[in-house]
Amino acid sequence: MQQTMRWFGPNDTISLEDLRECGITGIVSALHHIPVGDIWEIEDIQQHQQTIANAGLKWTVIESLPVHEDIKRRAGNYKTYIKNYKQSLKNIAQCGIKVITYNFMPILDWVRTHHSFTNPDGTKALLYNPKAFIYFDVFLLKRPGAQSDYSETQKADAYAYGEQLSEADKATLFRNVLLGLPGSKKNFTAEEILSLLDNYKGIDDDALRSNLIHFLEEVAPVAESLDLKLAIHPDDPPFSVLGLPRVMCTSKDVQAIFDAVPLNANGLCYCTGSFGAHPDNDLLQMIDDFGDRIHFLHLRNVTREKEGIFRESEHLHGNNPIAQIMERLIMLMQERQSSLPMRPDHGFLHSIEAGKEQYPGYSLVGRLKGLAELRGLELGIIHSIKNHQA
Repeated sequence: MQQTMRWFGPNDTISLEDLRECGITGIVSALHHIPVGDIWEIEDIQQHQQTIANAGLKWTVIESLPVHEDIKRRAGNYKTYIKNYKQSLKNIAQCGIKVITYNFMPILDWVRTHHSFTNPDGTKALLYNPKAFIYFDVFLLKRPGAQSDYSETQKADAYAYGEQLSEADKATLFRNVLLGLPGSKKNFTAEEILSLLDNYKGIDDDALRSNLIHFLEEVAPVAESLDLKLAIHPDDPPFSVLGLPRVMCTSKDVQAIFDAVPLNANGLCYCTGSFGAHPDNDLLQMIDDFGDRIHFLHLRNVTREKEGIFRESEHLHGNNPIAQIMERLIMLMQERQSSLPMRPDHGFLHSIEAGKEQYPGYSLVGRLKGLAELRGLELGIIHSIKNHQA
C-alpha cells in the first residue's frame, strides 16, 4: 500500500516535516482556502504541490475536491458549479495528481457528539451518542420538524440525558455537532445551519441520489478521459442527521451509483470507519463486490455499542475484522497489480499532545500509532502469504 497521511495545509499545526518523520511517502491534502465551487487553478495546485515537494513528500491524493451545495440540490447555479468542477479536474490532471476524493453529504461533512471521549487508558477518542444528538437537535438547535423525527421515548431519554449536562457541556455539544468543514476552524452558527437546512426541504434520499447520479454523469466521463479516479467517501455517520437525506451509507447505495454510471473513474473511497459504523455492511463482501472500483483506502476501526452509540477504537481492535480486511485488500492489489493509497484514518489523542490545537481525530501520535500497526499487519500478512505460496 502507498502509505499516506492527511495534511490540512500551511495552517495545520502538524507540519509536513512532522509527517515525513512518520515514514510516509505521500500526502493527502486539498486547497482549503479556495471557496467551494470555485475553479482550482493550475498555479494554485502547483504551488501546493511544490510546498509538499520541498518537504520531501508527494501530493498523492486530493481530499477533498468539495461539491457545492447547489450541485447536491440541483438548484441555483449548479450548472456553473459542475462546469467549474470539470475544469478543476482538467487542471488537476495537468498537474499529475490522479486520485480525487469527494463526498455528497448535505451541509455537514461529518458529525460526532463527542470529540474527547476518554478511553480506559486515558486517551481521547471521537464518539457518536444518539441521545446526545437528539438532545442537540430537539432541545438546543430546536430544528423545525425535529420533534416528529423521533419517538416519544427517544425524546424523553434525550431530555433526561441533557438534564445531566452543565451549561458548558451543552455549549461543547453544540460546537461538536456543528463543526465546520475539514481544514476550517469555523463552526456553523444555529442561524446558518437552520437556513441551510431550509434549502433541503422537499429533497429526500431518492432526489439526492438522482442529483448525485446526474453529477457523476457529467464529471465521471471527464475524469475517465483524463485517467483520473474519483473516490466517493461514504456518509459519516451512515444514517440521516438533522432530517437530511443520505445516499452513501450501505453497499446497496454504492451499487446504485456504480450501476448508473459504469465507468472505472466513478469509484470508491473504502472507509472502514464510516461503512463499519453501519451494522448491515459486510466490509469483506464490499471488497469482493467493488474491488476494481476502490481507488483510496481509509483504514480505521469502530466499536458499536448499545442504543446506537459508536466510538472510534484502536485501529486493530473493534467491530471491523481489520486483519481479514487487510488480507483481502492485499489479495486485491496483487490481482490488480497495483498499490492503493491508504491513510490511517483518525487516531486517539494522547496526553503528550493534549492542549495543542489540531483538527479532531487528526493528532500526530494517534495516527502514527495507527500507521505503525497497520504497516506491521500488512507486512506480516504479506510474509505469511509468501511463505504459504512457497
